[in-house]
Amino acid sequence: MMDRKQIIDMVQQYRCVMPRRGILKLYYLLKPDFKRMGIKCGRDKLFDILRAERMLVKQKKNFTRTTNSHHRYWKHPNRIKELEVIRPEQVWVSDITYIKTRKQPLYLSLVTDAYSKQIMGYELADNLKVASTLKALRMALKKRQYPDQTLIHHSDRGLQYCAPAYTDILDDGGIDISMTTKYDPYENAIAERVNGILKSEFEMEKDLSKKKMLKKPSNNRFIYTTR
Repeated sequence: MMDRKQIIDMVQQYRCVMPRRGILKLYYLLKPDFKRMGIKCGRDKLFDILRAERMLVKQKKNFTRTTNSHHRYWKHPNRIKELEVIRPEQVWVSDITYIKTRKQPLYLSLVTDAYSKQIMGYELADNLKVASTLKALRMALKKRQYPDQTLIHHSDRGLQYCAPAYTDILDDGGIDISMTTKYDPYENAIAERVNGILKSEFEMEKDLSKKKMLKKPSNNRFIYTTR
């Protein structure tokens, strides 16, 4: 009984930061604590406890399209489909995610390193203009640590990423351009996963509805774990 109460308390502590953290990630994080405290609890037992306490996370099923691929700009081929990512700044993935708030819809542009999963650049705006994606890209470029190594920028085929204002910056920086061959989330899976974590586990939509504004960390870095 004591172990059960301890487990529930530990789960609640982790969920203070990420309220919608799922079973697999919770178990990964709690496993070292279980071992240190002599608590015998496997993944299935953790699931049973949280289910009995009605603490399981219900998946949200909502989708808003942010990609407009019907435009006149050049669409680049997918250069990372069979690529093994083995180092930081080998591939950056970019995407825009819709954030529903009480007053108005917002759009978060992200540039994420495919290897380290570090968010290199971001911009929150109330529109889908190219200017917003450019701000996220410029932030990422300022934080680049290995400018002498080859880098591929991967995104969907949306107007924001195909526009000359965006691709010219990539070309000027010697960055190869890669895009999905069709509208398929699995072709930009890392970016989609980042979007899901921010909106689901961090409850970003809920925070923004309460007028909590996104602030840049003092060290200008935003890191999360996908485990």
